[in-house]
Amino acid sequence: MQQLADRLIDTGFLQGLPRGLGYVIVVALFAFLMLNFIMLVAGVTSWLERRVWARIQSRIGPNRVGPQGSIQWLADGIKNIMKEDIVPSAADAPLFRFAPYLAMMGFFGAFAVVPFGDGLIVADINIGVLYVSAVTALVVVGILMAGWSSNNKWALLGGIRSAAQIISYEIPAALAVLTVVLFTGTLSMQGIIRAQGWAPWNWFLFHNPFTFVAFFLFFVSALAEGNRTPFDLPEAESELVAGAFTEYSGLRSLLFFLVEWGNLYLIGAICTTLFLGGWQVPAFTDSGLVLGLAQVLTFFLKAYFLVFVAMWVRGTLPRVRVDQLMTLCWKYLVPIAFVNMILAAFFAAILPNGSIFVKAGMCVFGLGLAVHFFQRVLFHLRRAKPELHLSPIV
Repeated sequence: MQQLADRLIDTGFLQGLPRGLGYVIVVALFAFLMLNFIMLVAGVTSWLERRVWARIQSRIGPNRVGPQGSIQWLADGIKNIMKEDIVPSAADAPLFRFAPYLAMMGFFGAFAVVPFGDGLIVADINIGVLYVSAVTALVVVGILMAGWSSNNKWALLGGIRSAAQIISYEIPAALAVLTVVLFTGTLSMQGIIRAQGWAPWNWFLFHNPFTFVAFFLFFVSALAEGNRTPFDLPEAESELVAGAFTEYSGLRSLLFFLVEWGNLYLIGAICTTLFLGGWQVPAFTDSGLVLGLAQVLTFFLKAYFLVFVAMWVRGTLPRVRVDQLMTLCWKYLVPIAFVNMILAAFFAAILPNGSIFVKAGMCVFGLGLAVHFFQRVLFHLRRAKPELHLSPIV
């Protein structure tokens, strides 16, 4: 982004402006474009997720507003914006109002280092992975602030439960990331992508057994951090309230849900960067524009495939109990992640560039798992009833 800013200031439409002011204008422009992209992705994801749930659970889902209900997300957004913004009389009003914006800042800031293409990244810093882990911690502070400032015991319990969940699952997620860093020697998001290739056998997912395990550790931990089913425990069923967001309404309530749905794409983007080769595509053309568009499309499709998997999980698995949630983290994921990272360190010391035989074996193993998985899916689809039976409205 700095190179683009320098070019615009020297020869572009910002020519003649002071360099500091030019940087501010370029950063503001990028932030505006990124915010609109995130809001669009989060809105469409909310509609698509409801459609996917409906198909999985033999329902219809939103299908009235627009073709197949495709602009239902826009109608819901306008409805929430028009609702009254209520601040409880006993709440800490300044903190209550600021909490959703703080959570939004932590989520939005993470997109600064997401590499959508070879040159399409806001800030290619050399500690990109560490930056993502640090800036997303603001979401925890925002959720805790929302629960405490509401002056509601259920909201406070929900906020504490959510913070404990996020902080706990950050540990196995960080250990899974370090497993990849051991083989790349860099914390740069672009550096991790360039250490891979466009072909699946060059992805870290199939590089060796330890990165294969790290992928699933990170994905499960990220789902738990993102408050996704089966780990959406802050909104406990026994309480029939919305956790830390119980007292929120209108736009501020919408911002929390925007963070949740947008975070779903962020999870897919980080997994794509670390394990699925990122934007890597074969050099099939000399046109930089065409190649750049192919990179962006490749990155988006990989990330959104993982978003679809998360939707599939939410529509299929039941919610676990809070004790099961913490047991899974501290008794299973954390020890497995530690052992996996240590073994990966030995493997990286012995075979720093991997082994063709290990990669071939991992590819065959992964292909076998995929074939078995889709065979089971087709088996259940054949056994499913061809018609949708709906109960009459009484």
